[in-house]
Amino acid sequence: MEDLLQYVLKRGADLGASYVEARYQHDHQSQIVLKNGVAEVSADVVEKGIGLRLLYRGSLGFAFVNKLDRASVRKAVDTAFSMAKSASRLSQNIRMSDEKLVSASDIRKPRIKYEDVDTSDKIELLKEADDAAVAAAETLGVKLVSRFIEVGEWSTEKHVLNTDGGDVKFRVSRVTANYLITGFHQQRGAVQRFENLGESSGWEAVERWNLPERMASEARDISKALLKGVEPPKEPVDVVLGSEIVGLVCHESCGHPGEADRMLGREAAQAGETYIKAELLGTRIGSEHVTVVDDPRLPRSFGYYLYDDEAVAASERVLIDKGVLSGLLHNRETAAELGTHSNGASRANGYNKEPIVRMANTYLKPGDHSLEELFETMRDGVYIKSYQEWNIDDRRWNQRYVGVVAYRVRDGRLAEMIRDPVLDLTTKGLWSSVAAVGDDLEFYAGYCGKGDPMQGIPVWFGGPSVLLKNVRLGVRRPA
Repeated sequence: MEDLLQYVLKRGADLGASYVEARYQHDHQSQIVLKNGVAEVSADVVEKGIGLRLLYRGSLGFAFVNKLDRASVRKAVDTAFSMAKSASRLSQNIRMSDEKLVSASDIRKPRIKYEDVDTSDKIELLKEADDAAVAAAETLGVKLVSRFIEVGEWSTEKHVLNTDGGDVKFRVSRVTANYLITGFHQQRGAVQRFENLGESSGWEAVERWNLPERMASEARDISKALLKGVEPPKEPVDVVLGSEIVGLVCHESCGHPGEADRMLGREAAQAGETYIKAELLGTRIGSEHVTVVDDPRLPRSFGYYLYDDEAVAASERVLIDKGVLSGLLHNRETAAELGTHSNGASRANGYNKEPIVRMANTYLKPGDHSLEELFETMRDGVYIKSYQEWNIDDRRWNQRYVGVVAYRVRDGRLAEMIRDPVLDLTTKGLWSSVAAVGDDLEFYAGYCGKGDPMQGIPVWFGGPSVLLKNVRLGVRRPA
């Protein structure tokens, strides 16, 4: 394969390109789905090919090919060059930042390969989890009218070469498990809960997740919320947000608006804009307790990588530092335009997609308070542990989260359950309300969407629980 990648570089340079990049990528996805107790899908998808970019007179051209012979590759290079040459008449003036590129490899092997586990054993695990969830809900008088559970693998192999000296090989296996359950009671209505699990690991992670116990616990919690939950208080209260919601807030209101290509306007027509402007960097958006970072290097993380698709070494990227907007996610193109350096945020989810600025693992740095200490500090208020739905505007400023498992806190202890509490705040309003940060850092898997055509990539988002002071909660009314 390397000879074809080298041929891309040579052919692009011979045509007159000032920069050429070739990326071989092989993705294998496997999935088993159980719907309402019945195995419905067992699928394998393999995609492999070469994606290439070249820069000519300030314009980038991109092409891809999945027929891996010299004639097909030559045609793809010529197509990309023709594209860049035509666009160069528009005087785009695209540049690549000067970086010390990497020549290295990172090959990760799972302890237990996904494919070494019998399909029948995987289906049996899903059925066991389904039965456990149904039984847990029925014990409380709630029927799980819809259950969707899946387990799968997503392995990726890449080899990136470019004419600036980058030469990176990368291989990782990821396992996944996702579920969506809907509980129903004749008098109390319906409630829904979903969760995505994912790691750069093997089947050992699935064993550790213990899906039967996990889903039974979730089914019990949402059933109790459905049957016993009362409306949240109408007056402003202190609120402890669980780590799952905090992680989602980090991803949506820090990670996405911190993508430099979004700030420069490229994503406006596809995935939205951002409230961040260049002049806002260095200004305060939250309390001193808030430090949000993105770090691809976290071991076993769903968004794990050491080198990005431009052969730049990954690092921790600080987006908010003690409440101050401090940085953006960059590839070499945005870094050059803004006069800085790439921080290794260039990623593509397939050989046939252009690498663009992406998050990896975005989270709030933990503090030193236990969850119990946050309750004791709050004394009286509301604890929202998990969410069932959320939305945020295109500029990532106004956001809304609907809790699913939530409790009233009285005298520092959990009391009655709260049903469908709604947290509706601006990004600055939420982060400015943070009065204390817990030490219970946890991560959650997600599939982050961006680009046109859409690219869904694996990420982690996470954080510890946090204490918000004096916020007003709403309540979601039944449709």
